[in-house]
Amino acid sequence: MDITILRNVQEHNDATAEDVRRLLAARGICMINVMGGAGCGKTTLLERLIPRLAPLRCAVLEGDITTVHDAERIAGIGAPVTQLQTQGSCHLDAWLVHEGLNTLPLDEVDVLFVENVGNLVCPAEFDIGEHARLAVLSVMEGDDKPAKYPLLFTRATAVTLSKCDLVEHTDFDLSRAEKFIRVVNTDAQIIHTGKGLPGDDRLVEWIRRQRDAVAAAGASKRPAGARNS
Repeated sequence: MDITILRNVQEHNDATAEDVRRLLAARGICMINVMGGAGCGKTTLLERLIPRLAPLRCAVLEGDITTVHDAERIAGIGAPVTQLQTQGSCHLDAWLVHEGLNTLPLDEVDVLFVENVGNLVCPAEFDIGEHARLAVLSVMEGDDKPAKYPLLFTRATAVTLSKCDLVEHTDFDLSRAEKFIRVVNTDAQIIHTGKGLPGDDRLVEWIRRQRDAVAAAGASKRPAGARNS
């Protein structure tokens, strides 16, 4: 008798993601999955935020189909960085992120950013072991994107509307974009960011809170007297 067996094709990815999450939490490291379309400003945002997060120590895993251009930019601000090349895949998976951890000085990291492949669809489907998801939507992309690509925004912990310093040069309606986000996600913090705008400070504080929560949870699970390794 033939027996049909259906299994979740992401089962192995999800198990690896849990391993990544536990490994980082045990060290008090908060991993933030940064997702958004190509050109939305993810790398530029990290270049601005990482220096402002000091004394928190930050590292980056840069995801791209090919090239090391974004990794070179992050290295230019002095942060440890590893380029993760998918060689054609439209997203990062937990296995590749797990491999990337082996290349970083984890004993010297408090916050790990993973800049996912520039794509509004595929990256949102895969758990990579993150503790928080930051969705990035620039005012150059169109205010209807949360309605057209809802999964990315549904699963986001926070959403930044980026390049808001340029909004007057576009037809992007900030309130319309926020309305579409709220249709699919009532809890995510929405932060307007852009060069010279106060939203950058709000995002820095949001990141600090995410790291504090991970560090506190990890500390509660360690034996008395134990230290981060």
